[in-house]
Amino acid sequence: MQGNVASAEGALAAGCRFFGGYPITPSTEVAERMASRMPKAGGVFVQMEDEIASIAAVIGASWTGKKAMTATSGPGFSLMMENLGFAVMTETPLVVVNIQRGGPSTGQPTMSAQGDMLQCRYGSHGDIGIVALAPNSVQEMHDLTVKAFNLAERLRCPAFLMADEHIGHMRERIDLPDTVEVVDRTQLEPGTLPFAAGPGLVPGFPTFGKGHRVHVTGLTHDERGYPATTDPEVHAALVERLVRKVEGARREIADYVVTNPDAEVVFVCYGAPSRAVAQLVADKPDEGIGVLRLRLVWPFPEHALAEFSNATAFIVPEQNLGQIASEVERHTDLPVVPVPKLGGELHTPAELARVYEGVRR
Repeated sequence: MQGNVASAEGALAAGCRFFGGYPITPSTEVAERMASRMPKAGGVFVQMEDEIASIAAVIGASWTGKKAMTATSGPGFSLMMENLGFAVMTETPLVVVNIQRGGPSTGQPTMSAQGDMLQCRYGSHGDIGIVALAPNSVQEMHDLTVKAFNLAERLRCPAFLMADEHIGHMRERIDLPDTVEVVDRTQLEPGTLPFAAGPGLVPGFPTFGKGHRVHVTGLTHDERGYPATTDPEVHAALVERLVRKVEGARREIADYVVTNPDAEVVFVCYGAPSRAVAQLVADKPDEGIGVLRLRLVWPFPEHALAEFSNATAFIVPEQNLGQIASEVERHTDLPVVPVPKLGGELHTPAELARVYEGVRR
């Protein structure tokens, strides 16, 4: 199965019943699969006029109680940023699949990249809390799409599947389970204010049409949902909660894979470059090369770096100019060696071996 198709199947297994999107290379196969499969699953597929309308439709569908998603790539992702900020402020659970391509602007429509990793975290103005996962196989395109829905529903926030063109268009064998673990959003209890913090700082969800009286706005609002834009205390309490409900769960939701924890030189990787790292480790089994592979990139699991108690340096290969390498640098006093690669081609194990040998010396 192709990676993009596997993501669509994962979404359906997780309970997604609304897809609003606009075709864009290299993510279009997600929409194509959803257009075919969604009506048969009792859901709705809508091709909107552009990406701004797509994310708006997804937000609206979510407020009717549907698990909702869209899929896009760099230029469309940029157009979604304003409404993604609205989703954060209104605590709207949704999933965005971003099959990354070379940028800026229209860039390289058919080539792979990882240049949107900081955009998903910081692209919307203001302080925000989001979740982002990075698959490195067709199987993980399915499995991490399911996980993205579960985290979005649990935390009431946007969740991103930040894949790259290599993984989106790759074809591999895949196991499709009969059932998957599904997390549903907690509904608002009668008599409870719609934006009052519940367990884990997450309010219950007042689904439209279920008898709740709720005002939904992107303005700073009180626990009733009514605008309170000039009250510093209300604004500070709201934004701090929106961030803390996600950041406070970082250890609990962290998802990473550790290889050779006693290593001195450690690769920190995610997405397609992690496959080149895995090949390097397989080619040099006696070297004891350390690897920290991130499956969940945001919130960044800085505590995972401590898994390597003997580490002397971290190497971070990425299809960008060092977006996550800069995050690693924030959380360690050890040398961090970015290995950027632009243009759409993946790092080769030989290239990574040369960097590794240089660092080890």
